[in-house]
Amino acid sequence: MMKIWREVGFAASDPWVIETEEVKAEGDQKPLLGLDELIAKAGESNDVGLGVLIKPADDVRKLEPYLDRLDIVAVAFPAFSDGRAFSHASLLRERLGYAKELRAVGDVLIDQIPLMLRVGIDSFTVTNETALKRLSENRLPGIPHHYQPAARDAEAGKGYSWRRQAKPAA
Repeated sequence: MMKIWREVGFAASDPWVIETEEVKAEGDQKPLLGLDELIAKAGESNDVGLGVLIKPADDVRKLEPYLDRLDIVAVAFPAFSDGRAFSHASLLRERLGYAKELRAVGDVLIDQIPLMLRVGIDSFTVTNETALKRLSENRLPGIPHHYQPAARDAEAGKGYSWRRQAKPAA
């Protein structure tokens, strides 16, 4: 079972589909295009409201001329040990200024979601049973301290790190 999760909860419906040989977008659904497909489609038309799936080996900087035409960028996590999509998300948010939906797809595990949120990912395609259960119970693991800045501020506010904050006077 696959569900789309955002911080406000699970989405009732979602139009975006990763097409395969067996699965095709139909009706109101929209395909998440591969990077090369997106570039070709953008070159042939002036379409807006597009979606793209960025795979780990893709050069996310190639999206820059098309960002204003995208409604969603999905970054692929093919395995929990492949963290290149964290870098893609960070580049999109911090350097390229992408402000619309950024989705994690693939092997999305509960313990990685807080880190994905910090780099700017704001929606998640979740299939892992443990993650689905914990998210439905609103049990997202917390990370109390961060050592580096990110696309999203820590709950304590702006700053580079908890260790650089002044300690309260005794």
